[in-house]
Amino acid sequence: MPFSGSEYVSVIIIGGGQAGLSASYCLKERGIDDHLILEKHRVAHSWRSERWDSFCLVTPNHQCRLPGYHYEGNDPEGFMVKDEIVDFLEQYVAQFNPPIREGVTVTSITKRDGYFHLTTNVGEWHCDDVVVAVGAYHTPILPEGAQSIPGHIEQIHSVDYRNPAQVPEEGEIVVVGSGQSGCQIMEDLHLAGRKVHLCLGNAPRSPRRYRGKDAVTWLEEMGYYETTFADHPDQHKAISSTNHYLTGRDGGRDIDLRQFALQGVKLYGYVESIDKAGFSVRQDVKGKLDAADRSYNGICQRIDDYLESAGIGAPVQSHYSPVWEPESEPTELSFESEAVSCIIWGIGFRPDFRFVKLPVLNMRGFPETDRGITSIPGLYFLGLPWQHTWGSARFSGIEEDANFVADHIGAKIPKMAAAV
Repeated sequence: MPFSGSEYVSVIIIGGGQAGLSASYCLKERGIDDHLILEKHRVAHSWRSERWDSFCLVTPNHQCRLPGYHYEGNDPEGFMVKDEIVDFLEQYVAQFNPPIREGVTVTSITKRDGYFHLTTNVGEWHCDDVVVAVGAYHTPILPEGAQSIPGHIEQIHSVDYRNPAQVPEEGEIVVVGSGQSGCQIMEDLHLAGRKVHLCLGNAPRSPRRYRGKDAVTWLEEMGYYETTFADHPDQHKAISSTNHYLTGRDGGRDIDLRQFALQGVKLYGYVESIDKAGFSVRQDVKGKLDAADRSYNGICQRIDDYLESAGIGAPVQSHYSPVWEPESEPTELSFESEAVSCIIWGIGFRPDFRFVKLPVLNMRGFPETDRGITSIPGLYFLGLPWQHTWGSARFSGIEEDANFVADHIGAKIPKMAAAV
């Protein structure tokens, strides 16, 4: 081999989640057996170790699709809980036996002399092609000012939250962020009998079931999820928007923050600033709830229009009407007055691709690709949000993307062989 102390593999895949495993399957299908997955932790690590105990999917089980391995259980309209998701991926590994090395952290990817060079905690590799399949949700975001919060108030990011027993026994809990994680963690604590304060973001919401079927199932049937990023009418919105909040818990249901307000959850607007005394918040609770409801009813209307145009008979169902309106809106959340003992941050993640020492990242540190193909021949990404469609970072869309990347790699193999 041309590089002393460096092991050669034709293709290296970084990441052993659904994206990396899918890439491996698709390469094997094309006869590219000389490849290796390098996984920092264990297969399915993020599902196993970075989700709360009651976590479950918000998309129906029938959308759990990996190349050569689709959900075939007896509950296609149900929602896998965390352990079932881990089991789904472990069964995939057991059935197809991908070449994988666990416990390997890639610290840098460079390219020289026609090869990619990977430095890791256990040695070095060089290869012809690299597929970076580590998703895009890496570094938990903490807001400016979080460090000024008094030390007796525990701070937990959503990635580290597990269950209500984890938070202090006394005091009230503040959840910041009303995306899927924030809303579901709020519900988890509320159902456990804790007093919860929820600071809202801009997340829209979606119906769970509408007119006799899960809304996500209707939308897939309508071809809604086939819209590509290239054809999306508002690409900036697609990339920057928070996912709709709803839940698959207990068979699936809507999350109606107005209903939670009636049950005692206190709602606040957007957090504008933080100091040792508390949060300053906008008076925009009504505006955010109204915007979320417009999204909810907009999805209902699209389903109505589809059913009418397709001549499909389905039970008639009314659109959502608000069950609660804020009589007044606070401008602050006082830690002392509300006896706050814990804050849970559900405000997202930043990508961290600093180990990719090649000029393919934009100013936000996000990879610039065309369906996963970069400007550097042989360097690919897989599993990014909206890499091609809404499903690219989910079970529902990874098969199409993995096949596309594997086709691109496979098309080079005859040329490479001819050159030898």
